[in-house]
Amino acid sequence: MLPHAAIQASSGRPTHECGICGICNHTDSAKLTYFGLYALQHRGQESAGIVTSDGTKVNMYKNMGLVPEVFSEQILRTLIGHLSIGHVRYSTTGASNITNAQPLMVNHKGTTLAVAHNGNLVNSQQLRTKLEEQGSIFQTTMDSEVVLHLLARAAHKGLETALQETFVQLKGAYSLLLMTADTMIAVRDPDGFRPLCLGRLKNGTEGGWIVASETCALDLIEAEYVRDVAPGEILIIRQDGTMTSVFPWPEQNTHFCIFEQVYFARPDSDIFGINVYQTRKRMGEILAEEANIDADFVMPFPDSGNYAAIGYSQASGIPMEMGVIRNHYVGRTFIQPTQSMRDFNVKVKLNPVRSFLKGKRVIIVEDSIIRGTTGKSRVRALRQAGAVEVHMVVSCPPTRHACYYGIDFPSCEQLIANAKSIEEIAEYLGLDSLHYLSLDGLVRATGLEKKDFCLACFDNNYPVEPDLTFRKDIFG
Repeated sequence: MLPHAAIQASSGRPTHECGICGICNHTDSAKLTYFGLYALQHRGQESAGIVTSDGTKVNMYKNMGLVPEVFSEQILRTLIGHLSIGHVRYSTTGASNITNAQPLMVNHKGTTLAVAHNGNLVNSQQLRTKLEEQGSIFQTTMDSEVVLHLLARAAHKGLETALQETFVQLKGAYSLLLMTADTMIAVRDPDGFRPLCLGRLKNGTEGGWIVASETCALDLIEAEYVRDVAPGEILIIRQDGTMTSVFPWPEQNTHFCIFEQVYFARPDSDIFGINVYQTRKRMGEILAEEANIDADFVMPFPDSGNYAAIGYSQASGIPMEMGVIRNHYVGRTFIQPTQSMRDFNVKVKLNPVRSFLKGKRVIIVEDSIIRGTTGKSRVRALRQAGAVEVHMVVSCPPTRHACYYGIDFPSCEQLIANAKSIEEIAEYLGLDSLHYLSLDGLVRATGLEKKDFCLACFDNNYPVEPDLTFRKDIFG
């Protein structure tokens, strides 16, 4: 049986890395972390885990599967403590198995340390090789384990010094949570690739805090958003609720991953200080300015293109309709059909409204095209349903280059836009026309500046030098 993320990858959709959530200074921290992870389920569906502490005893539970599959009320009752960190995973480094599920936890000289990591370290293999030569024994194939080994080697210098010495050695994308028996630490890389936010708990123990990948996790437990954890910040939160903030790196420009706005983050989250829903609507509005197409209606394929489609429709004056209907009761796995039922993974999720599509000129709004396999099947289904013209507009530029910072397309060979021109992609997908949002238009939709973002998957300009030899399937 394929995990859900593997189904996504096989259907040509981009897949993400992980989601993290931590609670400090609340008597029911495990349950709040559970709800936080539930809100972040879209960031990883392979495994889930929670570590808790009551100040002396540390408990952990993790397993393969979705959050409600992994945790029951009975299990949550065993996770006692006022302090907890949790993780949902999609594997971008390391194989998909229980050994690599997070949080990772170790005991070193009487001290327990756990880590939950979102992102990819581009120098993890070099650091791992060096540590192994010095006697370290690794238990997983995760880049996150490197962090624990480095911290253990510097632990005798005190927590704050050990943290600074560890993280200045790391390169790449990481928003992560660390936990000792009485302290939670949030760390974000100096480029700020991945999001991480801080919130205050409104009920329970006075001075309670939450740190999470997205603000939607705060909303679910009715926490108050305080601020983002700053790029380059190490934030130490103690069990009494007091905090210390450390910035061991020189000040530099941020390089936020713009794909968080395009595809990954939930639309009800604020990411990098920007509301995702409104940004995606603006992407659609700008697409309508850049692509002048006459059609009967605009339609998304639920749910990826919904919000850009709203913006496109409102800006162009072309009505938006739901030309395909999503089956919301599709589980993570299902019995595979006979060979004659082609494209079943696509068909089981989305079904065209045939009587409505017949004789119509249609504009599909998509958020991205990665491998193109999904789009080809979907366009074919619209043609078979009777659509006479099928155009597609995409709310980001062509994705031509690999990502080394946590998105699961680490080789250019997987990317259709790396090998084909826009006209060739349109022909491959069976479209009458294909229009991508310009890079300037994408940045304009966010309200920030081009220098604020990592745009490497579009322009091949990598802000942190990647490891070009990295292969997830070999490393994991």
